[in-house]
Amino acid sequence: MAVDRNIPILIVDDYRTMLRIIRSLLRQLDFTNVDEATDGATALRKLREKPYGLVISDWNMQPMTGLELLKAVRADPQLRDIPFIMVTAESRKENVLAAKEAGVDNYIVKPFNAETLRAKIEAVLR
Repeated sequence: MAVDRNIPILIVDDYRTMLRIIRSLLRQLDFTNVDEATDGATALRKLREKPYGLVISDWNMQPMTGLELLKAVRADPQLRDIPFIMVTAESRKENVLAAKEAGVDNYIVKPFNAETLRAKIEAVLR
């Protein structure tokens, strides 16, 4: 089954350079329907305003972390089924377990390339 390259994707990171990097990688993979949020609270508002097919969120953000965003998404009946990929520089086992327990669909450790992103996206959207 082919992945729909037109699905709306929300990328969330408080570091604008990382937003540009992820957007560029998505463009390389032919995903062009991409919106951005610079914090979890803004992301949650956007998720409630528009239907998204995928969230790619950083873990370390203020004032709402990526883990808090994930928990809020999973707790909302309207949003709970949106595939969610967590991106982080942290590869500690307890972080991975916390994200899994909160319902993350996949996990990417920085740095990563387009091929890694493609594999993770295909794994959650198939």
